[in-house]
Amino acid sequence: MFRRHPFSRHAVRLAIAVGSLAAAACGDTTISGPSLDVNLSRVAGFDRLKAALVQARQEANGGFNLDMWAAVVDRNGLVVAVVFTGATATDQWPGSRVIAAQKANTANAFSLPHLALSTANLYAATQPGGTLFGLQEANPTNEDVAYGGNAADYGTSTDFMVGKRIGGTNVFGGGVPLYNSKGTLVGGLGVSGDASCADHNIAWKMRHALELDYVPKGVADGGKDDNIIYDFDLNGVSASGFGHPECSKAATEIGNALPTTNPIRH
Repeated sequence: MFRRHPFSRHAVRLAIAVGSLAAAACGDTTISGPSLDVNLSRVAGFDRLKAALVQARQEANGGFNLDMWAAVVDRNGLVVAVVFTGATATDQWPGSRVIAAQKANTANAFSLPHLALSTANLYAATQPGGTLFGLQEANPTNEDVAYGGNAADYGTSTDFMVGKRIGGTNVFGGGVPLYNSKGTLVGGLGVSGDASCADHNIAWKMRHALELDYVPKGVADGGKDDNIIYDFDLNGVSASGFGHPECSKAATEIGNALPTTNPIRH
């Protein structure tokens, strides 16, 4: 007659524990880890994000009037949605898909509950000799997430990035942090596909349309917000230390007017 070993249950439990640790060591994220912010998905998920991008892209933004990519990450850095405006994924620069996600990650990663920094605000400080030089090399992009999956799904609700951490740091215009009506920092939005100044203008307008612009304070407009700052002198020095180069006269005028045309909420 078969007799059960007195330690068999303990052995099974130990095996399960060891297997779980091994899976985690191999990058199996199904064992544990943060879940995608469902509330942010409702506010800035695929359909609402795409509608906001299409609307903003149709307005004058001072760029080349190109089709665009946009991406949102939650506060954990997980991609919430990736969208584009063209008829197909190749109607806008294919490389801008990842750049949009990098900008979203950067705006989230380098903003705080009490201080918003857009990616445009990081340009001057990350140039050689700047106080944040080298920041652009931080938090490298997860290439497996960026380029994994079926390319035919890129920019759809089943984009391989969704629910995963993209990482990446981008230090020119087009990324803004997202704050909900309670003033809570809930993630970041990134836009890419045109000149960087136009990208910023579109991102700002999208954030306003999504009603995620309850920005506490920033480094622009006397500390009021995170708008793009055009203050480089002829010697290439930013007076504030948070400046961004001009792309076109039209983009500058539109950008400077954003706090009036699309004011942040308080």
